Amino acid sequence: MKNLKSLLLATLMFALPLTATFAQSKVSHIDLSKLISEMPEVIAANKQIKALEETYSNEIENTIKEFQSKYKEYEAQASTLSPVTQQARAAELQSMQQNIQTFQETASQDLQKKRAELLRPLYEKAVAAIDKVSKSLGFDYVLDTTQGLGVLVSNGTDISAEVKVELGF
Repeated sequence: MKNLKSLLLATLMFALPLTATFAQSKVSHIDLSKLISEMPEVIAANKQIKALEETYSNEIENTIKEFQSKYKEYEAQASTLSPVTQQARAAELQSMQQNIQTFQETASQDLQKKRAELLRPLYEKAVAAIDKVSKSLGFDYVLDTTQGLGVLVSNGTDISAEVKVELGF
């Protein structure tokens, strides 16, 4: 029984300072995805990505039109062509179709890579600004309240305005 009391006393002595520490923690919140979407650099990066996307889209569209034109021509002439010529044209059309599909996949990958390349440094800049502002205001924790992440805030300090000032917008 004496050991049990000693164990309980030791547990309380250890747990009480931790409780006091947690009770003194200052918590704030910010919607990180909203902040990033409002950054002028992100808006400019999104314009670059959109322009690249349009370029790829136009190239794919032109290639598809060329394919459709050749296919219509093939259909119109198919009955007058020799079997060897029919096979050659069919193979050419199939090759064009595969090239279109490959180009679409490559363009999609390139867009993802470009998006990451442009946005990663901006994300890191935003997080660094949040860190700086939260330290200057004395916050121990900053919760990301981006919708869908599971954090619900009923009370707390939103530091978005201060972070925007730090980022210069």
